[in-house]
Amino acid sequence: MARPALFLDRDGVINVDHAYVYQKENFDFIDGIFELVAAAKQAGYLVVVVTNQAGIGRGYYSEDDFHVLMDWVGQQFAAHGGALDAVYFCPHHPEHGIGAYRQDSADRKPGPGMLLRAARDLDIDLPRSLMVGDKASDAQAGQAAGLSKLFYFGSDGMPGPALPIDRLTDLIPHL
Repeated sequence: MARPALFLDRDGVINVDHAYVYQKENFDFIDGIFELVAAAKQAGYLVVVVTNQAGIGRGYYSEDDFHVLMDWVGQQFAAHGGALDAVYFCPHHPEHGIGAYRQDSADRKPGPGMLLRAARDLDIDLPRSLMVGDKASDAQAGQAAGLSKLFYFGSDGMPGPALPIDRLTDLIPHL
């Protein structure tokens, strides 16, 4: 039976966006993110990271660097009572990518590709799922994938105030 998921953007939602973060020494978790993931897991949600990683495409760091960091991030969530079920990333950039990374991709948000692939891979019920992002492209990807609940933590062109992370944590059991 399909389950709902909590889709999380990475930079700006899970960690402070210091631009092209690929080492744990530069990875600062957003206050409240561990509690949000733990609440989602307790409520029966899968937790899936969907992140554009143009730093790979630009040659700033490798896919291996990304995987090493995300393995460590997953360990931190597990140590704090939550877990990541999957991580999807898009290394492509249509203008600034180098070599094979310079291309359009349906996975690159605002495209819904990563969310749709996760839904197929993990049997996710998209209409019952949530997307949490800090950019308009995150909300657009969630909307294009058919999610009915989009939550926003940033100030990138979206109307209205950003939702505090602890408020979303309180809402999870009621969604």
